[in-house]
Amino acid sequence: MTTTLDRPTPLADSIGVPSHHVPLVRRLVGELFLLTAGVHVGIVMADPQNYRDFADGALPGVRTAWSDVYMAHPAAWGLAVAAGELAIAVLILVGGRWARYGLLGAICFHVALLLFGWGFLLWSIPLLLLLVPLYLRELRP
Repeated sequence: MTTTLDRPTPLADSIGVPSHHVPLVRRLVGELFLLTAGVHVGIVMADPQNYRDFADGALPGVRTAWSDVYMAHPAAWGLAVAAGELAIAVLILVGGRWARYGLLGAICFHVALLLFGWGFLLWSIPLLLLLVPLYLRELRP
């Protein structure tokens, strides 16, 4: 017996992934956030001052906030970013209803990255084109 979840959907097709591969793609996104959480822990352990130039291409208000707030305590903020990415990863990897919250967090994270300059368009836009349909698919009953 075929259920509606077993049949291909326009949403799954819109991200170029057959329906049966969506859990794999979701898992890879969760693992990506797990990896990036580790990268932030590594940066903090190596030298939190490595964050100094991150916002150089950001919008003026973001650049000022980065300098005044983030760089006032870069180790603490770096670990906070790592914790946020870890939470997103865990929510996505746990799956079920929790994956919705994780994917929404991943979407918000990548939208926020857009505030840091044109270079992030090359990373964030393709990820958003993947994450938004995945999130919408999770909303299906």
